[in-house]
Amino acid sequence: MKNFFSNFFGRNNDPKSIVSFDVMDSIYSELYNGNNSFEFKIKGIHDTVSVNLYSFPTSFDHDEGKIEIGKSGFKNAYEVLNEVYKKINIGSVSEEQMLQELEYDYIHIQFYTEPAPEAKKYLKHVLHNFMIFFCCTNSLETNDFRMIYNNSYFLDYTKGILEAESIDIKDPKNETQKIGFKEFERVLQGICQYLQIELPESIELPSQENLLPEDVEVTQETFEEFIKLVTRGDVEGKLVQKQSKKLLKNFRKGHTEYHEIVQGHWDFFEIIDAWNSDWKFDPEDAEYFISEMIGEDLNFDYPEETYSHDLFPYIQSALEKKGFKLMSYDTHGDNYLFFVANKSDVARILELSALTKIEVDNL
Repeated sequence: MKNFFSNFFGRNNDPKSIVSFDVMDSIYSELYNGNNSFEFKIKGIHDTVSVNLYSFPTSFDHDEGKIEIGKSGFKNAYEVLNEVYKKINIGSVSEEQMLQELEYDYIHIQFYTEPAPEAKKYLKHVLHNFMIFFCCTNSLETNDFRMIYNNSYFLDYTKGILEAESIDIKDPKNETQKIGFKEFERVLQGICQYLQIELPESIELPSQENLLPEDVEVTQETFEEFIKLVTRGDVEGKLVQKQSKKLLKNFRKGHTEYHEIVQGHWDFFEIIDAWNSDWKFDPEDAEYFISEMIGEDLNFDYPEETYSHDLFPYIQSALEKKGFKLMSYDTHGDNYLFFVANKSDVARILELSALTKIEVDNL
């Protein structure tokens, strides 16, 4: 059950915003009365969105949780909760309430976005954690919520939740938060679609499209389209058919081991106009090989002593003027497998990448 305490701050229920109490409470009700933990896909988001209903103290009542609580300097989960409550201006749990062993629920939503531009040189994706705690504002009944946020991996869950900060979704403090907070609205819409929660007409939806991936059958034509886009159409028809058949055959085998999954991917990229480089490359190498790939000279300005992934913003800026975008096949190793795509095709390439399981990075 939910247990709450009064505070005197404004209620979070803007009728036009999807980040509002009515929406959060609807999601909570579905989690509490149905499946309290699930993962699902949303269009345009790497990997899955994770949604969990946790509670103090039950969710921490296991050996690992107790060890984490002790390492953080607390005696029990209620003390951890009180530390969180301090950040978000909710009254503390009393000794009497602790003895009653009351449960205090919260929602933890986790998803990835692309990193901010300055972080792309060392990150491919950024993890965002939003934890929603319900409360009362000038009321004896639940009518409000507070949120804490962390964009780190929770290797120690107790430490992660203690290090999370109180946030105002309308006031991001940096570019990472700006990206995450904006995408959080779309994620909430996706959760409501997934749980079949009907949203009030007054809410200004972040997206007008269906955010849940359609059940699309992957066929030879799917791979043919992918090949044509990543080669910018510069490939013979017979080769398209030959490679698409190979890739589809490998896809249908449903491999789980990496070396089996990438079987055929490398062969494909080696026969198209791609550049295989290790993690360290000079600007002169980039200019030479990218010029070869696009069939014209590419020169770009960059600060002295700039190498490897630090060159990406300057390369992309020069390519954008020509209508191109540098992308790469995710080798999961210590090298890049670069190719150049038409900028207008990038979104579709990423969609096809998710369908075909040929992992492509939008650098």
